[in-house]
Amino acid sequence: MSTIYDDKRFFDEYATMYRSTHGLDGAGEWYRFRELLPDFAGKRVLDLGCGYGWHCRYAAENGASEVLGIDLSERMLKRADEINSHENITYRHMGICEFDYPVEYYDVAISNLALHYIEDLDTVYKNIFNTLRPGGCFVFNIEHPTFTAGVNQEWITDGSGNVKYWPVDNYYYPGERITVFLGMKVVKYHHTLTQIIMGLINCGFNIRCMEEIGPHPDTLGIPGMADEMRRPMMLVVKAEKSI
Repeated sequence: MSTIYDDKRFFDEYATMYRSTHGLDGAGEWYRFRELLPDFAGKRVLDLGCGYGWHCRYAAENGASEVLGIDLSERMLKRADEINSHENITYRHMGICEFDYPVEYYDVAISNLALHYIEDLDTVYKNIFNTLRPGGCFVFNIEHPTFTAGVNQEWITDGSGNVKYWPVDNYYYPGERITVFLGMKVVKYHHTLTQIIMGLINCGFNIRCMEEIGPHPDTLGIPGMADEMRRPMMLVVKAEKSI
């Protein structure tokens, strides 16, 4: 399989984003995502769609005994190895759907902004459930269904460029959505809120937290940021496997 993140023009544009240049502190969701993460001391951690490896490094620096970051993009993994290497981290070039998910091996699975590129969430959920040890947890951040059901994932504006509203269409029809991100067409997959949450419950997970992440209050003065309070962009979930 190929990924848009291995296109040089796209990757070079992505590298200029604030979250790319400032790491976790530059990611708008980090202030809440971090609070849902468990104690990593002595834990085996699996990062699905690890990108630059920021979360892998965070886990390793907070005591994880073993961290595996997988990603479909060779360019992403090369960058991860350059800026977020650690003796307890291994990076592997592999898609989320292709990983072998060893049974009851990992204590923690994490995924940040990768699952909306996956069509078959249910199978991925089952694999994650099986690879977690009893008591293990799965913490992920996915684009919110209101966002993925947005028409072209763009605001509707007036003739002066002022934001009028966020359009949502075909919400109950899951599947492929093509949008423009960083000037290029990107394929994502829309999943309803019911699919995202009930898929976890049907696998046997216990939902510990579900939150629609808004911008940090301190950022609302940044131009355009107040509009992010008009619709949710991200959904963060913490699920646990019973002991």
